Amino acid sequence: MLQSKYARKQEKSLLKKAEAGADLRKEVSSTFRFIVELDGLQAAGFSEVSGLQSEIEYEEIAEGGVNTHFHRLPKRVKSPPLVLKRGLSLSTDLWNWYSSAMNGQITRKTGSIIMYDQDGDELCRWNFAEAYPIKWSGPELNAMRSEVAVESIEIVHNGLTAYDKKRNK
Repeated sequence: MLQSKYARKQEKSLLKKAEAGADLRKEVSSTFRFIVELDGLQAAGFSEVSGLQSEIEYEEIAEGGVNTHFHRLPKRVKSPPLVLKRGLSLSTDLWNWYSSAMNGQITRKTGSIIMYDQDGDELCRWNFAEAYPIKWSGPELNAMRSEVAVESIEIVHNGLTAYDKKRNK
């Protein structure tokens, strides 16, 4: 009788943990469900985005007589360039944007990287402002491999803002 009470208690505990785990899995999203928008229009399907980072620079100041630590004071926020990669297509929009910048005609764009959950609903978005291209890369050509030809564009921007749609309803 004692064993069965103990077994039932453990079973209930395991069920609760399993249900909690299932709830957590609903909140965790895969990294392949995303789109990129530039100036409010969905840009052709990018397969990879990197550079979604933001960092606060700081200055270390030593105080005389305090030998145990430095005082760390915040300075400015910096974000690395975003790198967008996609399969090479007939569209020349990325090259044209870069080419214009290369020729001194900087066209700044606003944009978003939008991530979706398992149900296809917007999960969160990262907005960037006043972006322009600083580097374009074409595909690596090799007759010995049969990979998809990929182009990438590297863009600088004036900071990221994050918006979590599910939490900010």
